[in-house]
Amino acid sequence: MSNITGVLARVFVDDLDDALVLYRSLAGGAEPVRFRFRSVELARVGPFLLLSGDTEAYRDRVATLLVRDLRPVIDDVERTGGHVVEGPSPAPDGRRLIARHADGALFEYIEESH
Repeated sequence: MSNITGVLARVFVDDLDDALVLYRSLAGGAEPVRFRFRSVELARVGPFLLLSGDTEAYRDRVATLLVRDLRPVIDDVERTGGHVVEGPSPAPDGRRLIARHADGALFEYIEESH
């Protein structure tokens, strides 16, 4: 069984409220879950993670991956030559970390709290 339970496409928008109309429709009417993280307003809508506000520091991440457990992620990333850049640390939707893979790709991983 894969440790990865989902992938969120990161979408940077100027106005969260305006963007929600399209992304709710694309996600089959999914109700958005809105929250803040540092200086960014976010909304999770189905497979989309919308980010608005001061997002410059977050634009380098390829995607947000939802996982059952962060420990295997850390082990795999470090074993293959990558490293953890930030975390693990608490976040609004579970523990998170940022990892740079050996190929240079930067990913956010969220261990969802259930």
